[in-house]
Amino acid sequence: MSVEPTAAPLRLGLAGLGTVGIGVVRILQREAALLSARAGRPVAITAVSARDPLKNRDADLSGYAWETDPVALARREDVDVFVEVMGGHEGPARDATEAALRAGKHVVTANKALLAHHGQALAEAAEAAGVALRFEAAVAGGIPVIKTLTEGLAGNRIKRVMGVMNGTCNYILTRMEETGQGYNVLFDECARLGYLEADPNLDVGGIDAGHKLALLAAIAFGTRVSFDAVELEGIGAISLDDIRHAAEMGYRIKLLGVAQMSGRGLEQRMTPCLVPARSPLGQLQGGTNMVVLEGDSVGQIVMRGAGAGEGPTASAVMADVIDIARGFRLPVFGIPARDLAEPVAARAATPAPYYLRMRLLDKPGALAKIATCLGEAGISIDQMRQINQEEAEDDDAIVLFVTHKASPADIEHALGEFERTGVLVEAPVAIRIEQV
Repeated sequence: MSVEPTAAPLRLGLAGLGTVGIGVVRILQREAALLSARAGRPVAITAVSARDPLKNRDADLSGYAWETDPVALARREDVDVFVEVMGGHEGPARDATEAALRAGKHVVTANKALLAHHGQALAEAAEAAGVALRFEAAVAGGIPVIKTLTEGLAGNRIKRVMGVMNGTCNYILTRMEETGQGYNVLFDECARLGYLEADPNLDVGGIDAGHKLALLAAIAFGTRVSFDAVELEGIGAISLDDIRHAAEMGYRIKLLGVAQMSGRGLEQRMTPCLVPARSPLGQLQGGTNMVVLEGDSVGQIVMRGAGAGEGPTASAVMADVIDIARGFRLPVFGIPARDLAEPVAARAATPAPYYLRMRLLDKPGALAKIATCLGEAGISIDQMRQINQEEAEDDDAIVLFVTHKASPADIEHALGEFERTGVLVEAPVAIRIEQV
Protein backbone atom coordinates (compact mmCIF):
# COMPACT_ATOMS: atom_id res chain seq x y z
CA MET A 1 0.00 0.00 0.00
CA SER A 2 1.41 3.39 -0.93
CA VAL A 3 1.61 6.21 1.59
CA GLU A 4 0.78 9.77 0.55
CA PRO A 5 3.20 12.08 2.40
CA THR A 6 1.41 15.07 3.95
CA ALA A 7 3.98 16.33 6.49
CA ALA A 8 6.39 19.18 5.82
CA PRO A 9 9.46 18.25 3.77
CA LEU A 10 12.65 17.24 5.51
CA ARG A 11 15.25 19.67 4.18
CA LEU A 12 18.85 18.56 3.72
CA GLY A 13 22.03 20.61 3.60
CA LEU A 14 24.69 18.53 1.82
CA ALA A 15 28.33 19.33 2.60
CA GLY A 16 30.68 17.63 0.16
CA LEU A 17 30.09 16.90 -3.52
CA GLY A 18 32.63 14.18 -4.11
CA THR A 19 31.77 10.59 -4.92
CA VAL A 20 29.44 10.04 -1.95
CA GLY A 21 27.81 13.46 -2.07
CA ILE A 22 26.93 13.11 -5.75
CA GLY A 23 25.63 9.62 -4.96
CA VAL A 24 23.22 11.15 -2.43
CA VAL A 25 22.07 13.71 -5.01
CA ARG A 26 21.42 10.99 -7.57
CA ILE A 27 19.42 8.80 -5.19
CA LEU A 28 17.24 11.73 -4.15
CA GLN A 29 16.64 12.85 -7.74
CA ARG A 30 16.01 9.34 -9.05
CA GLU A 31 13.88 7.98 -6.20
CA ALA A 32 12.11 11.04 -4.80
CA ALA A 33 8.64 9.48 -4.79
CA LEU A 34 9.79 6.19 -3.27
CA LEU A 35 11.81 7.92 -0.54
CA SER A 36 8.90 10.21 0.34
CA ALA A 37 6.55 7.25 0.61
CA ARG A 38 8.94 5.37 2.89
CA ALA A 39 9.74 8.42 5.00
CA GLY A 40 6.13 9.56 5.31
CA ARG A 41 7.12 13.04 4.11
CA PRO A 42 9.05 14.55 1.21
CA VAL A 43 12.83 14.57 1.50
CA ALA A 44 14.74 17.17 -0.49
CA ILE A 45 18.08 18.93 -0.69
CA THR A 46 17.77 22.68 -0.25
CA ALA A 47 21.43 23.72 -0.21
CA VAL A 48 24.87 22.28 -0.85
CA SER A 49 28.44 23.22 -0.04
CA ALA A 50 31.62 22.71 -2.04
CA ARG A 51 34.77 24.70 -2.67
CA ASP A 52 34.27 25.05 -6.42
CA PRO A 53 30.69 25.69 -7.65
CA LEU A 54 31.87 25.64 -11.27
CA LYS A 55 33.39 22.16 -11.26
CA ASN A 56 31.69 19.65 -13.56
CA ARG A 57 30.24 16.95 -11.30
CA ASP A 58 28.03 15.25 -13.91
CA ALA A 59 24.87 15.99 -11.93
CA ASP A 60 22.18 18.67 -12.05
CA LEU A 61 22.78 20.91 -9.04
CA SER A 62 21.03 23.97 -10.42
CA GLY A 63 18.07 23.73 -8.06
CA TYR A 64 20.11 24.02 -4.87
CA ALA A 65 21.44 27.03 -3.02
CA TRP A 66 25.26 27.12 -2.74
CA GLU A 67 27.53 27.81 0.20
CA THR A 68 31.31 27.73 -0.12
CA ASP A 69 31.57 27.62 3.68
CA PRO A 70 30.10 24.42 5.20
CA VAL A 71 29.65 26.17 8.55
CA ALA A 72 27.32 28.65 6.86
CA LEU A 73 25.44 25.73 5.33
CA ALA A 74 25.08 24.12 8.76
CA ARG A 75 23.47 27.28 10.14
CA ARG A 76 20.96 27.91 7.35
CA GLU A 77 17.33 28.31 8.40
CA ASP A 78 16.15 26.14 5.50
CA VAL A 79 18.23 23.11 6.59
CA ASP A 80 16.83 20.50 9.01
CA VAL A 81 19.51 17.83 8.53
CA PHE A 82 23.18 18.58 7.92
CA VAL A 83 24.69 15.78 5.79
CA GLU A 84 28.50 15.77 6.10
CA VAL A 85 30.41 13.76 3.49
CA MET A 86 33.56 15.91 3.25
CA GLY A 87 35.92 13.81 5.36
CA GLY A 88 38.72 14.75 7.75
CA HIS A 89 38.60 14.79 11.53
CA GLU A 90 39.59 18.44 11.97
CA GLY A 91 38.96 21.67 10.10
CA PRO A 92 35.79 22.24 8.07
CA ALA A 93 34.17 18.87 8.77
CA ARG A 94 34.49 19.20 12.54
CA ASP A 95 33.65 22.90 12.61
CA ALA A 96 30.55 22.48 10.48
CA THR A 97 29.31 19.43 12.38
CA GLU A 98 29.66 21.21 15.71
CA ALA A 99 27.92 24.29 14.28
CA ALA A 100 25.02 22.16 13.06
CA LEU A 101 24.53 20.57 16.46
CA ARG A 102 24.68 23.94 18.21
CA ALA A 103 22.03 25.19 15.78
CA GLY A 104 19.75 22.28 16.65
CA LYS A 105 20.18 20.47 13.33
CA HIS A 106 20.23 16.70 12.93
CA VAL A 107 23.50 15.39 11.50
CA VAL A 108 24.17 12.45 9.18
CA THR A 109 27.84 11.76 8.48
CA ALA A 110 29.99 9.26 6.61
CA ASN A 111 33.08 10.47 8.47
CA LYS A 112 34.61 7.66 10.50
CA ALA A 113 37.75 9.64 11.39
CA LEU A 114 35.71 12.50 12.85
CA LEU A 115 33.76 10.15 15.10
CA ALA A 116 36.77 8.02 16.03
CA HIS A 117 38.55 11.13 17.34
CA HIS A 118 35.63 13.24 18.60
CA GLY A 119 32.70 10.85 18.90
CA GLN A 120 32.12 11.26 22.61
CA ALA A 121 31.98 15.06 22.53
CA LEU A 122 29.77 15.08 19.43
CA ALA A 123 27.42 12.47 20.93
CA GLU A 124 27.06 14.50 24.13
CA ALA A 125 26.35 17.65 22.10
CA ALA A 126 23.74 15.92 19.94
CA GLU A 127 21.95 14.34 22.86
CA ALA A 128 21.99 17.59 24.86
CA ALA A 129 20.42 19.37 21.88
CA GLY A 130 17.83 16.64 21.39
CA VAL A 131 18.90 15.94 17.81
CA ALA A 132 20.08 12.85 15.97
CA LEU A 133 23.68 12.12 15.01
CA ARG A 134 23.74 9.15 12.64
CA PHE A 135 26.72 7.49 10.96
CA GLU A 136 25.75 4.23 9.24
CA ALA A 137 27.80 5.23 6.19
CA ALA A 138 30.97 5.63 8.27
CA VAL A 139 31.48 1.89 8.79
CA ALA A 140 31.60 -0.80 6.09
CA GLY A 141 29.88 1.22 3.36
CA GLY A 142 26.56 -0.34 2.40
CA ILE A 143 26.55 -2.99 5.15
CA PRO A 144 23.98 -1.94 7.81
CA VAL A 145 26.19 -2.94 10.73
CA ILE A 146 25.44 0.10 12.95
CA LYS A 147 21.70 -0.53 12.73
CA THR A 148 22.27 -4.23 13.34
CA LEU A 149 24.23 -3.60 16.53
CA THR A 150 22.04 -0.82 17.93
CA GLU A 151 18.68 -2.33 16.96
CA GLY A 152 18.68 -5.87 15.63
CA LEU A 153 21.04 -7.21 18.31
CA ALA A 154 19.94 -4.92 21.13
CA GLY A 155 18.78 -7.99 23.09
CA ASN A 156 22.24 -9.57 23.00
CA ARG A 157 25.38 -9.20 25.02
CA ILE A 158 27.99 -8.92 22.28
CA LYS A 159 30.91 -11.28 22.72
CA ARG A 160 33.10 -10.37 19.75
CA VAL A 161 33.15 -8.06 16.74
CA MET A 162 35.37 -9.07 13.86
CA GLY A 163 35.77 -8.16 10.23
CA VAL A 164 37.54 -7.07 7.10
CA MET A 165 36.77 -3.36 6.94
CA ASN A 166 39.10 -1.90 4.33
CA GLY A 167 38.44 -2.89 0.74
CA THR A 168 41.76 -1.58 -0.56
CA CYS A 169 43.76 -3.87 1.73
CA ASN A 170 41.59 -6.85 0.87
CA TYR A 171 41.98 -6.07 -2.83
CA ILE A 172 45.77 -6.00 -2.54
CA LEU A 173 45.98 -9.23 -0.53
CA THR A 174 43.63 -11.19 -2.78
CA ARG A 175 45.33 -9.90 -5.92
CA MET A 176 48.72 -10.95 -4.54
CA GLU A 177 47.44 -14.50 -4.32
CA GLU A 178 45.64 -14.42 -7.68
CA THR A 179 48.38 -12.82 -9.78
CA GLY A 180 51.63 -13.62 -8.00
CA GLN A 181 52.47 -9.92 -8.01
CA GLY A 182 54.09 -8.32 -4.98
CA TYR A 183 52.75 -5.71 -2.60
CA ASN A 184 54.55 -2.76 -4.22
CA VAL A 185 53.21 -3.55 -7.69
CA LEU A 186 49.62 -3.82 -6.43
CA PHE A 187 49.96 -0.71 -4.27
CA ASP A 188 50.83 1.20 -7.45
CA GLU A 189 47.87 -0.41 -9.23
CA CYS A 190 45.52 0.78 -6.47
CA ALA A 191 46.94 4.29 -6.78
CA ARG A 192 46.24 4.28 -10.54
CA LEU A 193 42.69 3.00 -9.99
CA GLY A 194 41.96 5.67 -7.38
CA TYR A 195 41.42 3.15 -4.56
CA LEU A 196 43.80 4.83 -2.10
CA GLU A 197 43.05 7.68 0.29
CA ALA A 198 44.93 10.95 -0.25
CA ASP A 199 47.18 9.68 2.55
CA PRO A 200 47.67 6.02 1.50
CA ASN A 201 48.75 5.03 5.01
CA LEU A 202 45.16 5.51 6.14
CA ASP A 203 44.38 2.45 4.01
CA VAL A 204 47.43 0.20 3.98
CA GLY A 205 48.52 1.18 7.50
CA GLY A 206 45.20 -0.02 8.95
CA ILE A 207 44.18 3.42 10.26
CA ASP A 208 40.95 3.73 8.26
CA ALA A 209 39.86 0.25 9.34
CA GLY A 210 40.95 1.00 12.92
CA HIS A 211 38.61 4.00 13.00
CA LYS A 212 35.73 1.73 12.01
CA LEU A 213 36.62 -0.93 14.56
CA ALA A 214 36.74 1.64 17.36
CA LEU A 215 33.21 2.82 16.50
CA LEU A 216 31.83 -0.72 16.41
CA ALA A 217 33.53 -1.57 19.72
CA ALA A 218 31.96 1.46 21.41
CA ILE A 219 28.48 0.35 20.37
CA ALA A 220 29.05 -3.34 21.04
CA PHE A 221 30.50 -2.95 24.52
CA GLY A 222 28.92 0.29 25.75
CA THR A 223 32.17 2.22 26.03
CA ARG A 224 33.48 5.56 24.91
CA VAL A 225 35.27 5.49 21.58
CA SER A 226 38.95 4.77 22.17
CA PHE A 227 40.70 4.74 18.82
CA ASP A 228 44.06 5.50 20.43
CA ALA A 229 43.91 2.09 22.15
CA VAL A 230 43.51 0.10 18.91
CA GLU A 231 46.57 -2.05 18.14
CA LEU A 232 47.38 -1.19 14.54
CA GLU A 233 49.54 -3.01 12.04
CA GLY A 234 49.22 -2.55 8.29
CA ILE A 235 49.86 -4.93 5.41
CA GLY A 236 53.11 -3.46 4.10
CA ALA A 237 55.26 -6.24 5.59
CA ILE A 238 53.20 -9.10 4.09
CA SER A 239 55.28 -10.83 1.45
CA LEU A 240 54.23 -12.88 -1.53
CA ASP A 241 55.94 -15.84 0.15
CA ASP A 242 53.64 -15.49 3.16
CA ILE A 243 50.58 -15.35 0.89
CA ARG A 244 51.70 -18.47 -0.97
CA HIS A 245 52.77 -20.46 2.10
CA ALA A 246 49.53 -19.61 3.93
CA ALA A 247 47.49 -20.81 0.95
CA GLU A 248 49.41 -24.09 0.82
CA MET A 249 48.50 -24.72 4.46
CA GLY A 250 44.81 -23.91 3.94
CA TYR A 251 44.79 -20.27 5.07
CA ARG A 252 44.46 -16.78 3.64
CA ILE A 253 45.87 -13.56 5.05
CA LYS A 254 43.45 -10.74 5.84
CA LEU A 255 43.74 -7.37 7.55
CA LEU A 256 41.37 -8.36 10.32
CA GLY A 257 39.79 -6.23 13.00
CA VAL A 258 38.86 -7.91 16.26
CA ALA A 259 37.29 -6.32 19.34
CA GLN A 260 36.26 -8.17 22.48
CA MET A 261 35.82 -7.46 26.18
CA SER A 262 37.98 -9.63 28.41
CA GLY A 263 38.51 -9.69 32.15
CA ARG A 264 41.50 -7.42 31.58
CA GLY A 265 39.64 -4.80 29.58
CA LEU A 266 38.70 -3.94 26.00
CA GLU A 267 40.88 -5.58 23.37
CA GLN A 268 40.91 -3.87 19.97
CA ARG A 269 43.31 -4.88 17.23
CA MET A 270 43.50 -4.29 13.50
CA THR A 271 46.30 -6.53 12.26
CA PRO A 272 47.09 -9.05 9.53
CA CYS A 273 45.84 -12.52 10.50
CA LEU A 274 45.56 -15.91 8.89
CA VAL A 275 42.01 -17.22 8.60
CA PRO A 276 40.87 -20.62 7.28
CA ALA A 277 40.55 -20.42 3.50
CA ARG A 278 37.13 -22.10 3.61
CA SER A 279 35.69 -19.72 6.21
CA PRO A 280 33.45 -16.80 5.13
CA LEU A 281 36.29 -14.38 5.81
CA GLY A 282 38.75 -16.58 3.93
CA GLN A 283 36.53 -16.59 0.86
CA LEU A 284 36.14 -12.80 0.81
CA GLN A 285 37.60 -11.47 -2.43
CA GLY A 286 38.50 -8.08 -3.90
CA GLY A 287 37.32 -4.83 -2.35
CA THR A 288 34.39 -6.33 -0.46
CA ASN A 289 33.93 -5.91 3.30
CA MET A 290 32.66 -8.44 5.83
CA VAL A 291 31.63 -7.99 9.45
CA VAL A 292 31.09 -10.89 11.86
CA LEU A 293 29.11 -10.27 15.05
CA GLU A 294 28.80 -12.75 17.91
CA GLY A 295 26.04 -12.40 20.50
CA ASP A 296 25.24 -14.52 23.52
CA SER A 297 21.72 -15.30 22.26
CA VAL A 298 21.92 -15.04 18.48
CA GLY A 299 25.30 -16.73 18.07
CA GLN A 300 27.35 -15.66 15.05
CA ILE A 301 26.00 -13.62 12.16
CA VAL A 302 27.94 -12.64 9.05
CA MET A 303 27.30 -9.58 6.88
CA ARG A 304 29.02 -9.07 3.54
CA GLY A 305 28.82 -6.23 1.05
CA ALA A 306 30.44 -3.30 -0.68
CA GLY A 307 32.54 -1.33 1.78
CA ALA A 308 32.88 1.86 -0.24
CA GLY A 309 31.83 3.55 -3.45
CA GLU A 310 29.18 5.99 -4.55
CA GLY A 311 26.09 3.79 -4.42
CA PRO A 312 26.69 1.73 -1.27
CA THR A 313 27.84 4.66 0.88
CA ALA A 314 25.13 7.01 -0.37
CA SER A 315 22.60 4.24 0.32
CA ALA A 316 23.72 4.15 3.96
CA VAL A 317 23.47 7.95 4.21
CA MET A 318 19.92 7.85 2.93
CA ALA A 319 18.93 5.10 5.37
CA ASP A 320 19.87 7.45 8.22
CA VAL A 321 18.06 10.36 6.61
CA ILE A 322 14.86 8.32 6.27
CA ASP A 323 15.03 7.25 9.92
CA ILE A 324 15.24 10.92 10.92
CA ALA A 325 12.29 11.74 8.63
CA ARG A 326 10.27 9.02 10.33
CA GLY A 327 10.98 10.56 13.72
CA PHE A 328 13.15 7.66 14.89
CA ARG A 329 15.54 8.68 17.66
CA LEU A 330 18.27 6.65 19.34
CA PRO A 331 21.33 7.58 21.41
CA VAL A 332 24.34 7.99 19.14
CA PHE A 333 26.18 4.88 20.38
CA GLY A 334 23.12 2.89 21.44
CA ILE A 335 22.99 4.06 25.06
CA PRO A 336 23.15 7.67 26.32
CA ALA A 337 26.58 9.19 25.88
CA ARG A 338 26.82 10.08 29.58
CA ASP A 339 26.41 6.39 30.46
CA LEU A 340 29.18 5.11 28.18
CA ALA A 341 31.96 3.55 30.27
CA GLU A 342 35.55 4.70 30.09
CA PRO A 343 37.22 1.63 28.61
CA VAL A 344 40.26 -0.02 30.13
CA ALA A 345 42.57 -0.73 27.22
CA ALA A 346 43.96 -4.26 27.15
CA ARG A 347 46.44 -5.77 24.76
CA ALA A 348 45.34 -9.00 23.15
CA ALA A 349 46.05 -11.91 25.47
CA THR A 350 43.72 -14.58 24.13
CA PRO A 351 45.80 -17.61 23.05
CA ALA A 352 45.74 -18.53 19.37
CA PRO A 353 47.80 -20.56 16.93
CA TYR A 354 50.52 -18.64 15.10
CA TYR A 355 52.18 -18.89 11.71
CA LEU A 356 55.96 -18.41 11.97
CA ARG A 357 58.30 -17.99 9.03
CA MET A 358 62.03 -17.66 9.42
CA ARG A 359 65.13 -17.80 7.29
CA LEU A 360 67.91 -19.72 9.02
CA LEU A 361 71.54 -20.36 8.31
CA ASP A 362 71.69 -23.78 6.71
CA LYS A 363 73.96 -25.41 9.22
CA PRO A 364 73.66 -28.33 11.66
CA GLY A 365 71.74 -27.55 14.84
CA ALA A 366 70.08 -24.36 13.59
CA LEU A 367 66.56 -25.80 13.56
CA ALA A 368 67.13 -27.50 16.92
CA LYS A 369 67.98 -24.15 18.51
CA ILE A 370 64.71 -22.64 17.24
CA ALA A 371 62.70 -25.63 18.46
CA THR A 372 64.36 -25.33 21.86
CA CYS A 373 63.36 -21.64 22.10
CA LEU A 374 59.77 -22.55 21.33
CA GLY A 375 59.76 -25.34 23.90
CA GLU A 376 61.25 -23.15 26.62
CA ALA A 377 58.56 -20.53 25.91
CA GLY A 378 55.90 -23.21 26.42
CA ILE A 379 54.90 -23.23 22.74
CA SER A 380 54.20 -26.56 21.06
CA ILE A 381 54.44 -27.14 17.31
CA ASP A 382 51.43 -28.29 15.29
CA GLN A 383 53.04 -28.21 11.82
CA MET A 384 56.57 -27.68 10.59
CA ARG A 385 57.77 -27.41 7.02
CA GLN A 386 61.15 -26.70 5.44
CA ILE A 387 60.94 -25.00 2.05
CA ASN A 388 62.70 -26.57 -0.92
CA GLN A 389 66.29 -25.44 -1.16
CA GLU A 390 65.83 -23.88 -4.60
CA GLU A 391 63.41 -21.33 -3.06
CA ALA A 392 66.05 -20.18 -0.58
CA GLU A 393 69.49 -18.63 -0.92
CA ASP A 394 72.51 -20.94 -1.19
CA ASP A 395 73.33 -20.86 2.51
CA ASP A 396 69.83 -20.34 3.90
CA ALA A 397 66.93 -22.56 4.92
CA ILE A 398 63.34 -21.27 5.08
CA VAL A 399 61.33 -22.94 7.82
CA LEU A 400 57.62 -22.57 8.53
CA PHE A 401 55.85 -23.42 11.77
CA VAL A 402 52.21 -23.45 12.78
CA THR A 403 52.00 -23.54 16.54
CA HIS A 404 49.31 -24.83 18.81
CA LYS A 405 47.52 -22.09 20.78
CA ALA A 406 49.95 -19.75 22.46
CA SER A 407 49.58 -16.41 24.19
CA PRO A 408 50.85 -13.30 22.40
CA ALA A 409 53.25 -12.75 25.31
CA ASP A 410 54.79 -16.20 24.86
CA ILE A 411 55.17 -15.61 21.12
CA GLU A 412 56.89 -12.28 21.75
CA HIS A 413 59.21 -13.95 24.26
CA ALA A 414 60.11 -16.69 21.78
CA LEU A 415 60.82 -14.14 19.04
CA GLY A 416 63.23 -12.39 21.37
CA GLU A 417 65.00 -15.66 22.15
CA PHE A 418 65.32 -16.48 18.44
CA GLU A 419 67.47 -13.38 18.00
CA ARG A 420 69.96 -14.70 20.56
CA THR A 421 70.54 -18.01 18.77
CA GLY A 422 72.73 -16.54 16.05
CA VAL A 423 71.07 -18.68 13.39
CA LEU A 424 68.60 -16.14 11.93
CA VAL A 425 69.40 -14.57 8.58
CA GLU A 426 66.62 -11.96 8.94
CA ALA A 427 63.88 -11.05 11.39
CA PRO A 428 61.22 -13.78 11.66
CA VAL A 429 57.59 -13.24 10.67
CA ALA A 430 54.83 -14.10 13.16
CA ILE A 431 51.15 -13.84 12.16
CA ARG A 432 48.24 -14.77 14.39
CA ILE A 433 45.77 -17.40 13.13
CA GLU A 434 42.27 -16.29 14.03
CA GLN A 435 39.60 -18.92 14.54
CA VAL A 436 36.43 -17.77 12.81
